[in-house]
Amino acid sequence: MKPSKSFYNWMSLTGFVIAANSLLVILILFLFSMFSEKSNAYLGLYIYIIIPMFLVIGLLLIPLGIVLRIRNKDNEAEDAGNWPVFNLNDPKFRSGFITISIITVILLMVSAMGSYKAFQYTESVEFCGKLCHQVMEPEFVSYQHSPHARVACVECHVGEGADWYIKSKLSGLYQVYSVTFKKYSRPIETPLHNLRPARETCERCHWPEKFYSRKLVNIRSYLTDSASTEWNNSLMMKIGPEFSAQGLTEGIHWHINKNFRIEYVSTSNDRESIPWVKMTNLQTGEVKTFTDTENPINKAALDSIPARTMDCMDCHNRPSHLYNSPTFYINNAMVAGKIPKDLPYIKKAAMEALKTSYTSMDSAMTQINQTIVDFYKNEHADVYAKENVRIAAAIVAIQAEYKINAFPFMKADNTRYLNHIGHLESDGCFRCHSDRHKTEKGETISRDCNLCHIIVNQGPSGNITNSSIDKALEFVHPVEIKGVWKTSFCSECHKVLYE
Repeated sequence: MKPSKSFYNWMSLTGFVIAANSLLVILILFLFSMFSEKSNAYLGLYIYIIIPMFLVIGLLLIPLGIVLRIRNKDNEAEDAGNWPVFNLNDPKFRSGFITISIITVILLMVSAMGSYKAFQYTESVEFCGKLCHQVMEPEFVSYQHSPHARVACVECHVGEGADWYIKSKLSGLYQVYSVTFKKYSRPIETPLHNLRPARETCERCHWPEKFYSRKLVNIRSYLTDSASTEWNNSLMMKIGPEFSAQGLTEGIHWHINKNFRIEYVSTSNDRESIPWVKMTNLQTGEVKTFTDTENPINKAALDSIPARTMDCMDCHNRPSHLYNSPTFYINNAMVAGKIPKDLPYIKKAAMEALKTSYTSMDSAMTQINQTIVDFYKNEHADVYAKENVRIAAAIVAIQAEYKINAFPFMKADNTRYLNHIGHLESDGCFRCHSDRHKTEKGETISRDCNLCHIIVNQGPSGNITNSSIDKALEFVHPVEIKGVWKTSFCSECHKVLYE
């Protein structure tokens, strides 16, 4: 069918060219994405969002140009102002109407499919993690090595429902602006204060009332002596009560017992400093308020800061984006056999290389290699002469572990993103369980280690001290520190190692 004469105007022809070229490019890129072995976040962005916008603009220009052309003709004619006649008995009109209807239906179907694919794409892990490569690289890489690596980003960051979906997209517009004009902070500030409540996300999979009662955790670490001596700890973690049928009556997860509400006020944006805690028994109405006696908060400040109700994220604050400390990931790499534990001084050499903050990934790789090589050449030349091949292999493994736990460009590592599970490199549990938080009657939030776990064995391999599964051993520090651990927080020493 030959187009109407009204079609031949500069606006409609421009729209046709834009739409036709956009459609052609979409088809080519779509076919390329189907047969390409590697995924590309930017390819999806162009296929489902950017180019379709030009396609729609082109399609809108076509009828707009026709309408303007007809209006101009009508203004010149004597019967200006008359409505067009809808007459299907007219063969020319009928043919045009059928053609336009078929094209419209096809476009509606294509646009519906495209809209759905665009929705899927914007909800994908690839879109969240790869689109802003440098900015989101720490979150994307750490996520891939987390227990939630098979859970899509939107499951936790958005969840179900249209309201949070809209909120997330509005928030995304500001993020696009921030990345485009480099307004983002390095590292990205956490915690996210507008994060959806854990009961609407985490608890869709993790059912608090059905947590297992207790769990045995075995930990092996290595000292920095010549033999990288193995040190073992086995902890019976009291994640729940002694018997699961007792419910959340005691243990670590007691904090989210539905019969109690725990609220707190933090004077720091990262929620590290907690001077005020309130516990409410929802069954009896009893209320207990605990104040940090060493770092008290005055009433004016207390009234000005909104209290937060404790949920999963107050302890599990790094569920999918965990940045391990050098001590932790080097120990694990040695346990896994990635780094030879029988290589003399390897733990000490690794710690020497990793205690420095680097400015870029390239400089980190270079300096890690140079520091370890110099350590052996200058202090243990005999070991280097004999083991240089294994030392080189160990360096590669150390660099690989660094790459998935530290990101110099974004200044993201374990010193910037503290993990509140435990109390080794951050105050974690001790933010509240400090023995300093007291009620007016003198009741305290205890820092007794046995509230959360029991040490059932500990010591160097070959000379481990064992206990029964329900009897706790007193903690023995691998290096003699004269009982300092009894009066000081672990983080006072361990966090300083990497700052």
